[in-house]
Amino acid sequence: MAKKIDKVIISCAITGSIHTPSMSDHLPCTVDEIAEQAIGAAEAGASILHLHARDPKDYRPTGEPDVYNQFLPRIKQSCEAVVNVTTGGGLGMTVDERLRAAKQFQPEMCSLNMGSMNFGIFPMAKKDREWKYDWEKAYLEGTDDFIFRNTFRDIEYILKTMGEFGTRFEFECYDTGHLYNLAHFLDRGLVKPPLFVQSIFGILGGIGTEPDNLVFMKRTADRLFGDDYVLSVLGAGRSQMPLTTLGANLGANVRVGLEDNLYLGKGKLAKSNADLVNQIKRILGEMSLEVATPAEARQVLDLKGGDNVAF
Repeated sequence: MAKKIDKVIISCAITGSIHTPSMSDHLPCTVDEIAEQAIGAAEAGASILHLHARDPKDYRPTGEPDVYNQFLPRIKQSCEAVVNVTTGGGLGMTVDERLRAAKQFQPEMCSLNMGSMNFGIFPMAKKDREWKYDWEKAYLEGTDDFIFRNTFRDIEYILKTMGEFGTRFEFECYDTGHLYNLAHFLDRGLVKPPLFVQSIFGILGGIGTEPDNLVFMKRTADRLFGDDYVLSVLGAGRSQMPLTTLGANLGANVRVGLEDNLYLGKGKLAKSNADLVNQIKRILGEMSLEVATPAEARQVLDLKGGDNVAF
């Protein structure tokens, strides 16, 4: 069984590489917006902030450390939340490009996709909308011929590189095969418990959002990792709240945020990441579940602490 938790850890993914500026005026794109929304999410109850950056010129995803450096120190100085820097970056980046910011800033956590996969967000290009930037529609449409690459060699490289800094990982598992990939690295001693397993549902190319799939993923992880792991649940799009609610009911932690979902309800855009954190926090409260503080999250996940980063 997953490691027992007394309180639910809320992760919040602030901006990401899936949604583009034309999809919502509330998606944080500037460095100021990313900083403000991250701090707001922490104040609402998020213990972990999953962070991407966007190019100040046209707000496409970027891995440039100079951009990260404009918001990471502000976030650290303004809240106690754990900073989690992506190594997924933006679609089409090389492994080294995706790793640049994490290597420079040596955060407490970074994300790590646990395998290569078809990553299809091209259906979102079909919606009738006015595109603010030329790159957006082509970026989405091009994913019908796109493979997100993370080979076993890539994963080992990221594990060893970031492991030297004492950085731990949000292991992003988009299907059951990714759990077995993680078990392979555990068997080799390249990862150490407690494993923070982020189970992800609803990305075209990965496992679907049916509740049975969540139960199956949890059962598989229980068999592979026993009490050496901590489970978290992420549902993409309109499945965000239903699946995170089910996950919490099964004893898992939760991830919300505008990277994964833009809406509070049908036809109602979330105006901030804090809106989504407040929504899941209310649901957890109605289930008589308490929310973990950043200090409690650090203890559960055995993190090195906010004073041991390079920003």
